[in-house]
Amino acid sequence: MTELPLIGEAIAVAAEPRLAGARIGVVTFPGTLDDRDAARAVRLAGGTAVELWHGDTELGDVDAVVIPGGFSYGDYLRAGAIARFAPLMSKIIDAANSDAKLPVLGICNGFQILTESHLLPGSMIKNDHLKFLCRDQILRVENSNTAWTLDYEAGQEITIPLKNQDGQYIADDKTLDALEAEGRVVFRYVGSNPNGSRRDIAGISNAAGNVVGLMPHPEHAVEQGFGPEPAFSRETGIGGSDTDGLGFFTSVLTKIVGGDK
Repeated sequence: MTELPLIGEAIAVAAEPRLAGARIGVVTFPGTLDDRDAARAVRLAGGTAVELWHGDTELGDVDAVVIPGGFSYGDYLRAGAIARFAPLMSKIIDAANSDAKLPVLGICNGFQILTESHLLPGSMIKNDHLKFLCRDQILRVENSNTAWTLDYEAGQEITIPLKNQDGQYIADDKTLDALEAEGRVVFRYVGSNPNGSRRDIAGISNAAGNVVGLMPHPEHAVEQGFGPEPAFSRETGIGGSDTDGLGFFTSVLTKIVGGDK
């Protein structure tokens, strides 16, 4: 079924026609929930979203890949553990580690899949309070030099929806120290830690900065009137808007067309 673009999508493409040629693959696994949201975020940013199925044996002609959130394979065994062995994942792993360094973004369950695939270190376990949590979450941008954060500033605070049950990021102290020393902690929770993640880590990258994993959902904060309530920021005195997530998708498009800083 062809999905008709909404007004906001048409405006985005018209405003940045040079980005329309950038093709961003969005992967669907059994149990993926946010693939359409991620694809729409790509279109709102001005790019072309390309549907990818977990059983595909080729990536095709894509410039970057988003692994969206959900409950791949029902989160049986461990969250993301079965998805790691999908045929398409071997292609994504090879492309991310190649000289071309394909940009890959894993969101929520996608972050879990990236750790299970060893594209990112550490692991995800159940929230320390053992409950599913859904709320608007303030994040601080710690690294604005990755493929997915070029349009943010280091130290910037953004508001992104968070919804997870297995969102607690863990790693041994040696790994955590290395992530800190190498600037690979990309996002950190501000205020209260929603899931017990070590050192308030909300997102990390690989050494090259082309692979980023993030627990909150930027694809749900890409359009005015449909993202986090602006009142959330007014109550806390910390900045943020309902379109704070759009920068993830504009960042990678800008990098693809050669305008990264």
